[in-house]
Amino acid sequence: MPTDLITPQDPRSQYPGPPSSPEVQSAPGTQEAMSEKPDCGELSYKGSGRLAGRKALITGGDSGIGRAAAIAFAREGADVAIGYLPDEQEDAEEVASYIRQAGRTAVLLPGDVSHEGFCQRLVNDALEQLGSLDILVNNASKMGKTEGLLQTSTERFDSLMKTNVYSLFWITKAALPHLKPGGSIINTTSVQGYDPTPSIFDYAITKAAIANFTKGLSKPFMEEHGVRINGVAPGPVWTPLQEAEGSKEKLKKLGGETPYQRPGQPVELASVYVHLASQESSYTTGEIYGVTGGLGIA
Repeated sequence: MPTDLITPQDPRSQYPGPPSSPEVQSAPGTQEAMSEKPDCGELSYKGSGRLAGRKALITGGDSGIGRAAAIAFAREGADVAIGYLPDEQEDAEEVASYIRQAGRTAVLLPGDVSHEGFCQRLVNDALEQLGSLDILVNNASKMGKTEGLLQTSTERFDSLMKTNVYSLFWITKAALPHLKPGGSIINTTSVQGYDPTPSIFDYAITKAAIANFTKGLSKPFMEEHGVRINGVAPGPVWTPLQEAEGSKEKLKKLGGETPYQRPGQPVELASVYVHLASQESSYTTGEIYGVTGGLGIA
């Protein structure tokens, strides 16, 4: 599936349509277990030194969008630490190999971001092994599906809130004092934060909270620390998150509602993360960048 990211081509046919044989995995889901693997830039992303010498921490960096960002950051010259669940070790090792092939340092930090103690250790270990921190990408997320409010358990709701929102609070709070002026924080929100789907309404709530967190803290972060904070709002993108406790029938239609008639691929978001991490976006903070396949974010 890897495609040329430089030559102009019809974006409707640049990547495959909705997956034809998706598998529903138990959470968290891994890229290794996907029969139709997404393009995270393993063979297609080419760097140009835009992040030379930077140090980055990416949560959920083992697969999907986080994996694409990790590979792109390394090929742009950054050393990269990734956080991930222990069950995702095989995916994480593969990402580390791509980072090292780019001549950069790869740091693997397994653990569960739904626990405050791990979030604090994650930042401390990244700082210790990288030496400093310039870029934080809060990308780790949990989705699954529910059948509506009355069928949604407190356990599920609590788990999504802690994984998607509490972790953002804990990790950002721990990292901010170590980011020097010029540092960048990038949060992964979603089109779901603006246009929620009923079967994942609780996931959508968390993504709306992430967008609000991003906008609400942009002014003090800049005024007090000289640190930019922005968000990326993906639309339907083909990642293990979609297969983890998802719906096989809905997966077969993934991206069909977009003008492209297909889901996005993680590599199609990589350059947005690079741009927001780099000095090219020095006058950008508190913004949400939509990469939604034409669905919009408002």
